[in-house]
Amino acid sequence: MTVLLVMAKAPVPGAVKTRLCPPASHVQAARIAAAALLDTLDAVRATSGVTPVLALHGRLADAEEAAELTAATAGWQILPQRGTDLGDRLANAHADVADNYPGRPVLQVGMDTPQLTAAQLDTAVHRLTVTDAVLGPAIDGGWWALGLRNPRHAAVLRAVPMSDALTGHHTVVALRDAGLRVNYLPLLQDVDEWADALAVAASTSGDASAWSADVTADCRPGRAAAVSPGRSGGQEAAHPQTRPARRGTGSRFARQVAAVQRSLTPGIPQ
Repeated sequence: MTVLLVMAKAPVPGAVKTRLCPPASHVQAARIAAAALLDTLDAVRATSGVTPVLALHGRLADAEEAAELTAATAGWQILPQRGTDLGDRLANAHADVADNYPGRPVLQVGMDTPQLTAAQLDTAVHRLTVTDAVLGPAIDGGWWALGLRNPRHAAVLRAVPMSDALTGHHTVVALRDAGLRVNYLPLLQDVDEWADALAVAASTSGDASAWSADVTADCRPGRAAAVSPGRSGGQEAAHPQTRPARRGTGSRFARQVAAVQRSLTPGIPQ
């Protein structure tokens, strides 16, 4: 049985999603992070035949939505993240899972792709049965998922530069240099900046036509500003500024982003 490992930071104001600030406040950014994590946990729970594990930096007790996050991870093994940088923490998390679940493959995801579905996780778990490694590339050049038949091979991540436009490329090179066959998963957009949050929220709003009517401009007449949702291949992609989504639709993440967007737009009820 595959271990489905979620790497996450406790959504504490000032400690997570600080690149959303501005326009979001630190509290709003933490609430968006909590919503993204809760949606991710939902997808993991809906994935059949896996053992869920959370590798956590910080304490859920200090986080926004602490009670709901605690309830959502009831029965999960929670491992503290260890290490001095991201590559080190990732490698250590895989090694800790290998120690606790000997001989089990590991599929690791983060909390930055709240649009992730159980069907996508099912596909990734299946692909890992026929190859040594799977990697889910992200639009910004990083990756949103890493699966390893032998999680101790994650040690190669210690030497991979993280959080840049070539992280995905360097990860694949490191895995192949270790003799592993790598299978790719679908490309997803992760949430780093405000434009990313708007784009991903639109995709998870549960009412694409309602959101798409709201994404052409903000609520001020005659104004529409282009913003960048992230880099792909070194190019900046234009994305229209987004009006708030309609209430009551879609994922927690979409609703939380919409709530922040309403707070930023004069004349829209809070």
